Amino acid sequence: MKLLRIGKKGSEKPAVLDKDGRIRDLSKYVEDLNPDTLNFETISKLQSIDLLSLPELSSTERIGSCITKPGKFVAIGLNFSDHAKESNLPVPTEPITFMKATSSINGPNDDIEIIKGSKKLDWEVELGIIIGKEAKHISENQAQNHILGYCLVNDVSEREWQIEKMGQWVKGKSHDTYGPVGPYLVTKDDISDINNLKMSLDVNGKRMQTGNTSTMIFNVDIIVSYLSKFMSLQPGDIITTGTPPGVGMGMKPQQFLKEGDTLRLSIENLGEQNSKIVAL
Repeated sequence: MKLLRIGKKGSEKPAVLDKDGRIRDLSKYVEDLNPDTLNFETISKLQSIDLLSLPELSSTERIGSCITKPGKFVAIGLNFSDHAKESNLPVPTEPITFMKATSSINGPNDDIEIIKGSKKLDWEVELGIIIGKEAKHISENQAQNHILGYCLVNDVSEREWQIEKMGQWVKGKSHDTYGPVGPYLVTKDDISDINNLKMSLDVNGKRMQTGNTSTMIFNVDIIVSYLSKFMSLQPGDIITTGTPPGVGMGMKPQQFLKEGDTLRLSIENLGEQNSKIVAL
């Protein structure tokens, strides 16, 4: 299933794509797509519905983030060896973990803010994991029992704040709008091989990132198991899993986003995002 949220910010309705790609209203069956509802029981209930009987929503309405109010927005850094190389950093021997503030979550096509004084705003196309069942001290071969589905994430990063300022990466990762999520939460049964999905990102129509989830250093099962050793993972939690090479920081000379730039991100079977950089 491809689940999404449709409507003005703060007033989104839960929805689903039918077999013809039409958007259908799920609000009769589920209040929202949040930690209270994002679990395997909900998915089982929704899979029994005749989607063609549901009211159709306009395809011109705004698409919100496919999840709202997650408890955690966890991120994995340098999870592609080529990206580590372009960042002049060693390939990690275990997942590098940091957090993004949940207040950074944005709709997939919403504007991304650049504030006065921001000098090094960067892009990162990433695969997001959505947790559907509490995971605590689980093994790698148990991870799929806890993964509800996947989504597209742009791990927007202000590199000066992330790297050149004091403290942790979270500062450069958490400004409002730095976490576009969606358009869809795609349940795992709709993806034949999560470890072989094409990824891409364009800036102003020019291809910057081309990758595939097959080249991730740590796959989704390893990541979920690893994180569960240090924190319990709860339904609705988002884990974004790292980016392939081609970020602005790695270019020579470096290239960063500016007001008016446009971004297009895509991951095979997970949809695409189209956003614009606006001055705050």
